[in-house]
Amino acid sequence: MRAVIYARYSSDQQREASIADQIEVCRRYAERQGWTVVDHYSDAALSGASRHRPAFQKLLREAGQRRFDIVLCEAIDRLGRRLADTADLQDRLAFYGVRLFTPQLGEITTIHVAVMGMMAQVALRDLADKTRRGQLGRAMAGRMPDGKAFGYDVLEGDAEGRGKRRINPAEAEVVQRIFRLFADGASPRAIAKRLNADGVPGPEGRLWQDTTIRGQVERGTGILNNAIYAGRLEWNRCSYVKDPETGKRVARPNPPEAWEVVEVPELRIVDAALWERVKERQASISFDISRDDQGNALNRAHRRKFLLSGLLTCGCCGAGYTIMGKELYGCGGRRRKGNCANDRTISRFDIERRVLTGLKERLLAPELVREFVDSFRAGVEAATADREANRRTRERELTAVERKIAGILKAIEDGLYHESMKERLTILEADKARLLAAAEEPDADLPSVLLHPQLSDLYRRKVEALEAALAGGEDSAEAMEMVRIMIERVVLTPSPAGAGLDADLHGELAGVLAVCEGAAQMSKTQTHERPGSFEPGRQVSVVAGAGFR
Repeated sequence: MRAVIYARYSSDQQREASIADQIEVCRRYAERQGWTVVDHYSDAALSGASRHRPAFQKLLREAGQRRFDIVLCEAIDRLGRRLADTADLQDRLAFYGVRLFTPQLGEITTIHVAVMGMMAQVALRDLADKTRRGQLGRAMAGRMPDGKAFGYDVLEGDAEGRGKRRINPAEAEVVQRIFRLFADGASPRAIAKRLNADGVPGPEGRLWQDTTIRGQVERGTGILNNAIYAGRLEWNRCSYVKDPETGKRVARPNPPEAWEVVEVPELRIVDAALWERVKERQASISFDISRDDQGNALNRAHRRKFLLSGLLTCGCCGAGYTIMGKELYGCGGRRRKGNCANDRTISRFDIERRVLTGLKERLLAPELVREFVDSFRAGVEAATADREANRRTRERELTAVERKIAGILKAIEDGLYHESMKERLTILEADKARLLAAAEEPDADLPSVLLHPQLSDLYRRKVEALEAALAGGEDSAEAMEMVRIMIERVVLTPSPAGAGLDADLHGELAGVLAVCEGAAQMSKTQTHERPGSFEPGRQVSVVAGAGFR
């Protein structure tokens, strides 16, 4: 039997050795059972409160590809802390014919998942409540509940001194400078550029950004909104909840009556007069923005999305190229931080035209198509061989199980019977049913794969049609997305030969093929697989991977 091991430790248990310990415990258990461990998956410093963990997701994908028969983990809560996630995992593994084991409990049943999963979720909530209670106690005592604000040092001491801070004189001068500059009329962007030009290190030694200074007033974030600089500790301004769909934490501002406010005059860096000047200027230049339930600005949903939005990158500093003015792109790093020497801009229409030309004339060179076809066919052949090897393994296992069943039945007919024989026979019959079901699954045969004989010419004609569609009309949004899935990024670098910009296009060949075959909807999933890889059972004409540039 092929077994894999899953191990995880959460961010509040920062211990790398934990992964190795879990794997060793599971490996020994598999050895005692006579299983072959073919792989292991590990997520380090990731909470089990979300299923959005790279190794966990990879395990689910490869379970669907029938790459193993058993999943081993040290305990159920290693797989997840939410009952819904653990139950969903068991359902999916059962559908794939994969069994779940832990060294302590053996094979995991629905009862195990219900009881242990519920206990794990309750323990997670209890831990959150205890953490919050500890933060509340520190806040009420005038100590920082968590984190370290710029301008302060952490005081090392005994447990009672936990959360105490003292003013860092050098950083405090920078904070005062930021407040004075803003109160005198400088914008956060201009302040960030000036600090970076003067070589002033920002929080944790990073470069200054306008958002670091500006923050969000309603959430109390950013240098200009942190009340600790005015000698006032404000805690619980926001609540944080995890989105079950994305696994990301979402901040939700709390009403003022829910805040915990404690005066800490010994930590004041900015005097009351300067603080009020800053608040007055913020009020004078602010404007209302409607927000959704998560506090995100709604006007972002109405911003026009151009063909290359979010895909352009500065070749000098790595920052994104963003819209600077009317139909004009420029380096966002230079604009926000002032630390990039790339001052060249480019017309939106010019770069879109150049990218479409690059897709049409360069990305599908004949030698590139040949390389893809060869790699794709090699992948199909390897997968076919693997499927055939799995089929032979199942047949050998089925023969062995049937031989054992026949032996037990023969012993019973000869008058030799023991209660343990009934239990053993039940297990063998279950193994036989599982092997027979796996052999009869409809996706046991590989799907047929066809490559268009004139793929390159067909693609160029498609891009020409897309160019016309992008000019407007009802299909322009759909056409835009069809082109965007073919592009990973476009790197813009000042041309040494003139005043323009060189554009280096990086694209996904799988996305190109998807457009040619009229299957753009499947490429978003399939383009993340390995070159030439495919998933058995998918009813698609072409499935390819990243790696062709």
